[in-house]
Amino acid sequence: MDFKVFRLAAAAAATAGLFGLAAPASAQSNVDVSVSGNFGTVTDYVFRGVSQTNEDAAIQGGLDLTAGGFYAGVWASTVDFGDTTDAEVDMYGGYRWEAAGFAWDAGLVGYTYAKEPTFADYTYAEAKLGVSRAFGRATVGAVAYYSPDFFGVDDEATYAEVNATFSPIDKWTVSGAVGKQWLDVSDDYLTWNVGVAYALTDDLAVDVRYYDTDVDNAANYEDRVVAGIKVAF
Repeated sequence: MDFKVFRLAAAAAATAGLFGLAAPASAQSNVDVSVSGNFGTVTDYVFRGVSQTNEDAAIQGGLDLTAGGFYAGVWASTVDFGDTTDAEVDMYGGYRWEAAGFAWDAGLVGYTYAKEPTFADYTYAEAKLGVSRAFGRATVGAVAYYSPDFFGVDDEATYAEVNATFSPIDKWTVSGAVGKQWLDVSDDYLTWNVGVAYALTDDLAVDVRYYDTDVDNAANYEDRVVAGIKVAF
């Protein structure tokens, strides 16, 4: 495990113990464990408003394990940064719970990159805290991420986002988000997206989404429409 990922993992573990998030031993033996996966493709892999594939298509997939409120998983995508890097592999874990009518999610995400150049310093980790609440067919939420040693030249970084989803009729979901990325070396920027998803079957869905940022004169930050299809299993 990369040291940056390990450092945040230790902090997350300590925090979980402090707030009593760990399940008691007597309950752990009765927790149902489930495994799920997903696989799909998108016309452009956009992360926080920025193309990760030089505006080309990407193949993506992941596996998730849940045990009660605890979860862990791995997710991967092809990428193109204009160098030898050709894939991103994310590992994550955390705990979800409900309190006062809100759904909470605290976790850790580690981002690693296959064939990363030695000079690049791409690999990093983030701590995450999210909250959401359902109102009938709509759900609104907010999430924040923090990294002490971010991607590339940036060290301390914070990302915060508000988001919403709405299912007007069966099989259709409209969703959107507005977020801001704060960086200690590169310029801060705003990003937003809005899109619609349609469930072709219980396990197969398509999504068409518009992305944009407030960054000018940078191709990978420009507005774009992305289409994707994903199967869950």
